[in-house]
Amino acid sequence: MKEGTEEFLAEKFAVLLPHLDERRRRLVLGADARALGHGGIRLVARAAGVSEDTVSRGVAELGLGEPPTGRTRSAGAGRRLLREKDPRLVGALLALVEPDQRGDPESALRWTVKSTRALAAELTRQGHQVGADTVARLLKQEGFSLQGTSRTTEGTRHPDRDGQFRYINDRVREFTAAGQPVLSVDTKKKEVLGDYAVAGREWHRTGQPVPVRTHDFPEKNAPKAVPYGVYDLAADTGWVAVGCDGDTAAFAVATLRRWWDGEGRHRYPQANKLLITADAGGANGYRVRAWKTGLADFAHTAGLEVTVCHFPPGTSKWNSIEHRLFSRISINWRGRPLTSHEVVVNTIGATTTRTGLTVHAEFDPGAYPTGLVVPDEVMATLPLTAHDWHGQWNYTLRPQPPAPAAVPRYEERAQPEDRAPDWLHHPTLTGMERPTFTTLLDLVEQYLLDHPPISLHHKHARYRILRRGPLSLSDRLLVTVIHHRWKTQHRALTRLLGSPRDAVSDAIHAMTPFLEGLDRRIPPAPITAPTVQDLTNLIDKSNIKA
Repeated sequence: MKEGTEEFLAEKFAVLLPHLDERRRRLVLGADARALGHGGIRLVARAAGVSEDTVSRGVAELGLGEPPTGRTRSAGAGRRLLREKDPRLVGALLALVEPDQRGDPESALRWTVKSTRALAAELTRQGHQVGADTVARLLKQEGFSLQGTSRTTEGTRHPDRDGQFRYINDRVREFTAAGQPVLSVDTKKKEVLGDYAVAGREWHRTGQPVPVRTHDFPEKNAPKAVPYGVYDLAADTGWVAVGCDGDTAAFAVATLRRWWDGEGRHRYPQANKLLITADAGGANGYRVRAWKTGLADFAHTAGLEVTVCHFPPGTSKWNSIEHRLFSRISINWRGRPLTSHEVVVNTIGATTTRTGLTVHAEFDPGAYPTGLVVPDEVMATLPLTAHDWHGQWNYTLRPQPPAPAAVPRYEERAQPEDRAPDWLHHPTLTGMERPTFTTLLDLVEQYLLDHPPISLHHKHARYRILRRGPLSLSDRLLVTVIHHRWKTQHRALTRLLGSPRDAVSDAIHAMTPFLEGLDRRIPPAPITAPTVQDLTNLIDKSNIKA
């Protein structure tokens, strides 16, 4: 044996053996011992600093000529699995995880979080010594995984649900084959603007997250963003208007009109028809009269025959815009506070996908008041044709003006007499001189003549606008001014006017949008006067005899 072999092997083993597992070390040592021949086992053992038995085992294993097994130890070596040592362990675990199917319905963990630590603690209490990691491993072996809830239950199913889906699919194929535009429309969830937390995470330096508020309760009068989307199914493009007022049918139709003027008529210059798919509720619901009225006007001005197909109630998530546009927008702004309308518009406009989705976004500062109504007389004049299959869900608006309707003018309707006492008109309470109030009353009356009701968003809207109620226009304007100025309670004003129940509330609800439309919002006073006594005290302080 050559001189210096032991030193050479010692240096080799010091470098190589730390990178090998137990079996591979034995095989390497055994291979060198066999190569050295007689006395090799003792020499290799001294050089590697191991026992001669270890080297001998390596020589023996090489002598067997077995192919690589991928195992470090021989089959059957190591500690026995807990599920083998404790045959009842898995059954006890499943009884805790599935108490209704396998265990006691009154289990201690029936109404608590079933974390692996809680499960391990309960199993240990029952006499099964087990840790949280082992519990997690056993659950995976039994086919369990961490899962959230699955939004699949749709509630009450309409009997023609599937039939309506097929009908919509047939119309989409028909319009697409003819080269006519097909749109999916809806309103995305309103977002409160400010430094509020948004679900999701983004990359930031460790320990430097974006600071947001500790709670998500919006401040009073906090600005909101109302995104209304139009998704072109054939072109895979989106158009989103971000409003700051109400989510109304007028806002929906205005967004649709902007899409047509800015993009639709250029992409489809030969189009004479348009198909819109929408859900059953909201601003574009099948029962919203203002939606149909606005679409009729849009069809006439755009020269398009507009067909609308609504998804059955409770199936809005099947609308294409939900999973092909809105979901992508939510992903794009995850973990990012929506602090302004500009942030919302820019984030939506930057939304793209690998399949080619592009989105145009713009801010709509317009006012779209709620609480107005479309009377039956106006609906009867619309050029609307209901389809044979569920005409309430499927209808077509022809590109022609509505037929004239004989609707009595506001001044021709009988008006109730004024009920309000004269002292309620004092400038201390109204914030304006009597001639100024009269001028405002004339403006409101003219506004009613120039702007017939066009929107329906409340089940009592028809009663509030058409029937007018027992209060005169002057009384309705007066109680609205006093309520907004002094925060006076509805019941206090009702007692002062001697009016029927809900008349004051209906008047305030109906008159507020008119004042907003005239840009004559009533500024609040520095103090409040919620009761009748508070109002009379204000009069007394002004040295006016009530």
